[in-house]
Amino acid sequence: MKAELIELISKIGSGCMSEAEIVQIADEAAQAYANPEAFLAANPDINYDDTFPIPLGEWVVVGSLPDTVLFQADTYMDLFAQIVASFGPGVAFNIKPKQLAKTEALTALNRIQIQMGSMNPENGGYTLMNFSQLLDDEIQTVLVYGNDVPRVLELCAQIGIAAAPSLEALKVAIHV
Repeated sequence: MKAELIELISKIGSGCMSEAEIVQIADEAAQAYANPEAFLAANPDINYDDTFPIPLGEWVVVGSLPDTVLFQADTYMDLFAQIVASFGPGVAFNIKPKQLAKTEALTALNRIQIQMGSMNPENGGYTLMNFSQLLDDEIQTVLVYGNDVPRVLELCAQIGIAAAPSLEALKVAIHV
């Protein structure tokens, strides 16, 4: 499982994480999946119990991803503001977060996906993907290169982490 975790984290990290960070998260998550009780005993500072809706290994992955990789928000305006911030001031965007303030969720997400899909064309653009179970926020996504989406979905299925392209998932959820 560790190899699959390393590949998954590398693909959702999109270059935002060092190899050492990726391997450490994958190693800890693999230990947590293999023996949750031993992992919790060895890491008493981990805030996890049986009431969480995801396995401990998944909790380790989600909780270890930096905020430049895992985006959590209650509105698409806030989500897009986090995404813009993660790219830094040197990257120009065609839309501004405040332009999403009064739009419906599907319209806002569609605009974000169009913007992100146009970036990094040599890798198929970026696709927003829902990642894991929602914990404290309404929206929880990662950016994945478009060319990597099928493999990321396959890895998530193997590991047992919920994932889906965000725009398609929202369309299904509101029956468009």
